[in-house]
Amino acid sequence: MSEYIDGLSNRAESVGIVERKSFTLPDDGGPFELEGGAHLSPVTIAYETYGELSPARDNAVLICHALTGDAHVAGYYSETDPKPGWWDIMVGPGKPIDTSRYFVLCANVLGSCSGSTGPSSVNPATGKPYGLEFPVVTIGDMVRAQKLLVEHLGIERLLAAVGGSMGGMQVLEWAVRYPDMIAAAVPLATTPRHTALNIAFHEVARQCIMADVNWNRGAYYDSEKPSMGLAVARMIGHVTYLSDEAMRVKFGRKLYEKEAYKFGFDLEFPDFQVESYLRYQGGKFVERFDANSFIYITKAADYFDLAQQHGGGSLTEAMTKARCRFLVVSFSTDWLYPTSRSRLLVQAMKKAGLEVSFSEVEAEFGHDAFLLRNERLFDLVESFLEHALATERKRAETAPKEAWG
Repeated sequence: MSEYIDGLSNRAESVGIVERKSFTLPDDGGPFELEGGAHLSPVTIAYETYGELSPARDNAVLICHALTGDAHVAGYYSETDPKPGWWDIMVGPGKPIDTSRYFVLCANVLGSCSGSTGPSSVNPATGKPYGLEFPVVTIGDMVRAQKLLVEHLGIERLLAAVGGSMGGMQVLEWAVRYPDMIAAAVPLATTPRHTALNIAFHEVARQCIMADVNWNRGAYYDSEKPSMGLAVARMIGHVTYLSDEAMRVKFGRKLYEKEAYKFGFDLEFPDFQVESYLRYQGGKFVERFDANSFIYITKAADYFDLAQQHGGGSLTEAMTKARCRFLVVSFSTDWLYPTSRSRLLVQAMKKAGLEVSFSEVEAEFGHDAFLLRNERLFDLVESFLEHALATERKRAETAPKEAWG
């Protein structure tokens, strides 16, 4: 997720002061079994909620975050908190995902480092952080953990799941894995699986971390962290999140605080503004994210293959398992997950007989466009959720009559 976000909303329009909560998965059924065959226990999921659950419990909207995101979607942690949650422009009172109307939930994914169990968590068997002893997780594992949290909150059926990028993968997984638990799905700027190019970018980023002298095969928690490797990995990812046009408009070939080239490799004062920007983003990322979590989560995204995992290789067959209505949105300058990926999804959904709306939104900011202020996107999400809620409530009203025949 990019830091290049205009998310500094007015506090008066925000959900206000929020708190991070946590839920430890019940162990009465034994350890949490992962799709890779390993087991994990205990498993804690960090999450945040906004708004109120309706008496009928029919207004819950699950937000699924992207690769390096967290559960802090909206609001502030304190009165002095300088920055709101990462999607504060979208979630809040009177906003497209209106917290005066919907009960909004976001859970930090399994394998992350923002409160949910991940590689930096303590391994109960050793009393030390897991590091590479942490088992590999998948998008399916993340969603299965979210499902247990949703049930813990007393929600039998989500009104909608909404998410962009890797969050969109989770939305798609929800739709086919738990079709009776979700009424509507909004996958944004996403893909049914990674291409070789997507996997290649992730592998280069992982190798940057692993090549750092401080990585120590993941056992760095009591010593120097692989900060340089993680920073470079972030810089690589950040380039893929933007578009050529966005880079041209914001930076072009502007120099950084100088009138002419320095003809050197200054580590503190580079020649170009874009170089300085990427170094800044890499440095900021190191302050909030764990290198091992980055390795694990990128791998989970690479493993995701909706057709193979749910349709025997057929995307249409996978989508026949879904029952919800869809709003699929792509962005015109997104070259990481281009519109062609969304069209594949839409075609499969239509062949599967699903109700689906699709829009390619004009935006100059590349893949990160779903995180930025865009009135077209706002209108699409707002109207889609309004329609979904009205449809669900109408369905609930008519269900008893249908039961009587």
